Amino acid sequence: MRIYLDNAATTPLDPQVAETMLDVMQNKYGNPSSIHAHGREVRTLVEEARKTVAKLLNVTPSEIFFTSGGTEADNMAIRCSVEDLGVKRIITSPIEHHAVLHTIEEMGHKGKAIVEFVKLTANGHIDLDSLEELLKKEEGKTLVSLMYANNEIGNLLDTDAVSALCEKYGALFHCDTVQAMGHYPLDLQKTKIDFIACAAHKFNGPKGVGFIYISNRNRIKPLITGGAQERNMRGGTENVYGIIGLAKALEISCEHMEEKAAHISGLKNYMIRRLEEEIPGIEFNGDAKGRSLYTVLNVSFPPSKVSDMMLFKLDIEGISASGGSACSSGSDVGSHVLGALGVDSKRANVRFSFGKFNTKEEIDYVISKLKEMHQPAETSTLN
Repeated sequence: MRIYLDNAATTPLDPQVAETMLDVMQNKYGNPSSIHAHGREVRTLVEEARKTVAKLLNVTPSEIFFTSGGTEADNMAIRCSVEDLGVKRIITSPIEHHAVLHTIEEMGHKGKAIVEFVKLTANGHIDLDSLEELLKKEEGKTLVSLMYANNEIGNLLDTDAVSALCEKYGALFHCDTVQAMGHYPLDLQKTKIDFIACAAHKFNGPKGVGFIYISNRNRIKPLITGGAQERNMRGGTENVYGIIGLAKALEISCEHMEEKAAHISGLKNYMIRRLEEEIPGIEFNGDAKGRSLYTVLNVSFPPSKVSDMMLFKLDIEGISASGGSACSSGSDVGSHVLGALGVDSKRANVRFSFGKFNTKEEIDYVISKLKEMHQPAETSTLN
């Protein structure tokens, strides 16, 4: 028996998405850049997918560009803002995904932009007063880059408030929506954002495909050159079946959003309650019971004999979870997110992340194994 609770790293492919993609793989093999019938047929599929995504976000199809995933989209937004839009300062937070943080740090190290970090509240939310203080400073054109939902602790950004502040002070707003896409409604006519990034495999779509939304208020040049694909914005033959799969997965996610949210949030809340009942000294990183992504629960376990081997022992018991961001799970460097929050390094910190295919019975099994691991050692007595 294996239980998968690492959905923030990637999600299982939805069977309906797989079926849709398989048909394209087998029967729609033309190059969308070709002018013959086979190519035109596939070009139509790509553009229909673009229209589907655009409609779900309430934007125009011309503002959606397909990419290899969220990392490319984040890089494109940040690098092209500096190179093409005259950005001289970037405001971000110390708990962004490394696709954002490392790219921004590179811009700073190369002297291409001043980098400033917004303060955090005690439980890891963005301090909006701190953001406004930074925006008030006159230091050239500014890009604010803050993620919608943190991939490690799940904290949610008040995107409406940040958007309003950026509009007030004339700053650009880039938002990594990778963890939130397909889980929360996003109307980009109501919430003004200049760039968003998406990865299909976070909402039961395929890996290796995503998109960037670029508001038609901004004009940038391609990050990847070498072809006229994506309306001259991204060179390279399109990942056709990936794009079709992305659109299908997002369509399914948005169609069943409320039902899915109720099911998954129920699992998260149930696990919180059971952990508090069964393991004394349990804590949660971030704002687990407040403004938090319903798919993510970052648990801080009390120090024990299994603290250093928690993930290994869970894996032996058939439970897949994560110790932090999956993108750096092979590194021995501690989580930069938990480090920024000052989390006790002596405690084992595990991210459990839930999906629509998980069940309450699976949570019960996980709790039983965690309880066994944290049983106090038996004391022996002399006869």
